[in-house]
Amino acid sequence: LRQNMDTILDKRAQVVGKLSDSFSLQLDESTDVSGNAQLVAFVRYADADDIYEHILFCKSLEGKTTGEDIFIVDSGAFCEYGWSWKSCSSICTDAAASMTGRAKGLIARKHCQGLFSRLCENMGVEHTTAATTAAALALSLSRENTQPAVGIKIRSARLPDWAQISPCHLVPGHRLAGKAVIWQIFSKLNELNTSLQGKNSRILNLYDKVGGFLKKAALWRRACAQEGFTCFPQLEDFLSSEDVDRAQVKMIIVEHLTKLIQDFHSYFPDMEEKSAQLDWVTNPFLLSEANRRKLPVTYQEKLLEVSSDRGLQMKCSMCTLSQFWVYVKQEHHDMGQKALEQLSPFASAYLCEASFSATTLIREADRV
Repeated sequence: LRQNMDTILDKRAQVVGKLSDSFSLQLDESTDVSGNAQLVAFVRYADADDIYEHILFCKSLEGKTTGEDIFIVDSGAFCEYGWSWKSCSSICTDAAASMTGRAKGLIARKHCQGLFSRLCENMGVEHTTAATTAAALALSLSRENTQPAVGIKIRSARLPDWAQISPCHLVPGHRLAGKAVIWQIFSKLNELNTSLQGKNSRILNLYDKVGGFLKKAALWRRACAQEGFTCFPQLEDFLSSEDVDRAQVKMIIVEHLTKLIQDFHSYFPDMEEKSAQLDWVTNPFLLSEANRRKLPVTYQEKLLEVSSDRGLQMKCSMCTLSQFWVYVKQEHHDMGQKALEQLSPFASAYLCEASFSATTLIREADRV
């Protein structure tokens, strides 16, 4: 046991030593089977040959699991490891108020601490004492990088508005048809949500998957508007066996799908535009001239150098995207670093949730 603990501590020390440049955090809190609140953190960073992710710590939360409690534990870890918040490029968490609350959530507190730090620096005031408890009080997180995880956003504890049955749909057959299509839409949402989870998930890939789902939802709406329900087999079977007004059912389904699409666009505004802006990261050799011209001139120059290098093109076809940009960074440091900053953020809180689930199973097994 002592040998295993030494190995774990040595591994963590190695990881901590590589996080001085830039890294991304994934944070989540949960209450274990003993009723104790735990905060777990994973880190993702670029190393010499690839991007790696590791568990950073699992610490107990004293008292309530408020944004302040989480902030204190998190800041204590930063002090312990000697990090600056300036090196933390993004934070991924769930949508709990303790994490994302506008006033008292963890993210809000970090932004306030960052503003305080810059204010002190501009005034020439030393704030080393405050920094001891606030982990240097320096934060450079962009708004979009502190949003809740993509995969977490589409899950809700309550029935969303798009799935509510309207009072005007109280005719038994219509109500059953509405419930049937809602059940099938939830099944498709679960498939999407499952595809968004897993290790090494990246925002670029999730943009594509969510975008693909929205296109399919628009297709379902068009088909149902023409009373073509084959995209929902169970509903089609129900309508074939029951005497139901298909025109009324069409209105119900189109209404649900319209609200669903609107909800997705409110969760992910300008998703297509943001995804297109990062096409150069996905494949710099296939970037269209139109998209290239949207980038700053300095980026265009570097991308032309990269895309004209046949050796790099061959390397791109032989390795993963993250490995490719780590390799590019050796020769084109700024361009490679910028690409890695887009690949490093966690896209969901999957690792934290999986660790909580594993811990629960182990402790329940010990109780037996």
